Amino acid sequence: MDTFYQWIKECKRIVFFGGAGVSTESGIPDFRSAKGIYQTTPEEMVSHHYFMEHPKEFYAFYKDKMVYPNAKPNITHEILAKLEQQGKLSCIITQNIDGLHQKAGSQKVIELHGSVLRNYCMKCHRFYDVDKVLDSEIPYCECGGMIKPDVVLYEENLKKEDIDNALYEIEHADMLIVAGTSLSVYPAAGMIRYFRGKYLVLINKTKTDFDQYADLVIYDSLGNVFKNIGCE
Repeated sequence: MDTFYQWIKECKRIVFFGGAGVSTESGIPDFRSAKGIYQTTPEEMVSHHYFMEHPKEFYAFYKDKMVYPNAKPNITHEILAKLEQQGKLSCIITQNIDGLHQKAGSQKVIELHGSVLRNYCMKCHRFYDVDKVLDSEIPYCECGGMIKPDVVLYEENLKKEDIDNALYEIEHADMLIVAGTSLSVYPAAGMIRYFRGKYLVLINKTKTDFDQYADLVIYDSLGNVFKNIGCE
């Protein structure tokens, strides 16, 4: 960890690439861990076709298992925001949909899988906040169109703009921190192959298939790692 902290002090264009493990210490479950919801719930329930064919059942599951309006940023979110304020962290790329990085104060966040905090009418494209979804069995717009969460469901593609922006940030980083992700979800996981900088750091509780390519691997919780980062 001393090496990791020294590299943070040294580098001036850090990019953070985070997965579900970033938010577990805020009480949001890691969907693919041993205790994750996908051990008991099929991924089909958050697929595009299921949303279109069974909106009532989709929203019942979605609101119960994927929306955490009272979750608060943890130490990792807070330290990343401070590093950005200091001009050291240039961008956060996240696979999470909880909006906690922004709640912590981070400004430049690329949300590869969207956000539960944004929802839009599929007919007129008017946007609604999360309360509209939480207060309705099936949320509908004033125009009559059904409202969809602005998240990437299974069978849907990532937004090209988000992919392009993420690849640009990764290619121009001098340090890439990949944390809280098993790197098993594509195409997001494949993005780290575009890194050409000085230090690639992987932080996760368990091994990943990319460990062999990293300059430094830390097997620990993110809270333990980030709580000791000085942000003078």
